[in-house]
Amino acid sequence: MDNPGLFLTILAFIAAIGPLVFVHEMGHYLAGRWFGIKAEAFSIGFGNEVAGWTDRRGTRWKLGWLPLGGYVRFAGDMNPASVPTPEWLALPAAERAATFQAKPVWQRAIVVAAGPVVNFVLAALILAGFAWTYGVRTAPPVVGQVVTGSAAAASGLRSGDRVLAIGGRAMEDFADIAQYAMLRPGERTEVAIERAGRPATIGLTIGTAVERDRFGNEYRLGRLGIGSPPTEYRPVSLPAALVQGTTQVGAIVRGSIDALGQIVTGRRSVDELGGPLRIAKVSGEQMSLGWPAFIGLIALVSINLGFINLLPVPMLDGGHLFFYAIEAVRRRPVTPAVQEWAFRGGLAALLALMLFVTFNDLGQFGLWRGLAGLIG
Repeated sequence: MDNPGLFLTILAFIAAIGPLVFVHEMGHYLAGRWFGIKAEAFSIGFGNEVAGWTDRRGTRWKLGWLPLGGYVRFAGDMNPASVPTPEWLALPAAERAATFQAKPVWQRAIVVAAGPVVNFVLAALILAGFAWTYGVRTAPPVVGQVVTGSAAAASGLRSGDRVLAIGGRAMEDFADIAQYAMLRPGERTEVAIERAGRPATIGLTIGTAVERDRFGNEYRLGRLGIGSPPTEYRPVSLPAALVQGTTQVGAIVRGSIDALGQIVTGRRSVDELGGPLRIAKVSGEQMSLGWPAFIGLIALVSINLGFINLLPVPMLDGGHLFFYAIEAVRRRPVTPAVQEWAFRGGLAALLALMLFVTFNDLGQFGLWRGLAGLIG
């Protein structure tokens, strides 16, 4: 079993998370600059300042000792709920005009959304770079061969069947079939096919496979048990590569939504939720496999960072956007008391989630099994 080592794991984690947090917060910062909002601080990391400087605009750029996130603090954004305070109301008119709270709701919404959007854009550019460099893998959604004893064989799928849809979702490429099945081990679904020019529908239970990689990580994956038809990598132009990168980001986001829905409904175990420790472990593993694998991981983490931040949870960007949407409809903001309680609840929920995923991560590393063995 390969092990990248502690030093490489820490280095890879910092190399992956640091730039992504910087890009995310830079999205907020640049959007704020565009609307004339003064930024008081731009921090990578939390906690006490390790190093920093103040630019000519009065923005303090700094590094915190805990490299697990970052933030931009705009003038007038004086509390988690971005509620105006007496200190803000007492500012001179010229200074107040350059604060976050002085801007109309649509501008504040753009500033908040800019962070996740930049994460998606960065991932799309990385994936577009791969498509332009290596070409695009293409194969029609046609059954090449059927593995004996597989879920496909049990359902009656045959070589040459064209898969039109699974579970009501259209299949445009063979990769769509593989991705759909991979996220749904053991699920019952219907497959719409075309056989000898005639449409048909087949009931199927997606098979389950447990795979182990070279680092000892186990994955429970869905498998249909069908082979791909002849596959080719075709070169694409730069514009086509950009389209491909954007399409792949959309597919990954859709997969994240599917996985989240499965966890909420109990079809997927909450044990699969991971936190910073697991990200660090995977970062080290992917860096040990080479730069293409590591850069691909950065794209994936960037997409997930953008996706998670858009969830309508107070304290996240999506929570702010949710309140801005209410403000736009009501023509007035939600009362400060409601926002304060919502953001306190959001903070408590996020802290509880961090503890839970850290507990999961330690279990993934075998800590609890080891302790149980010592106690036993």
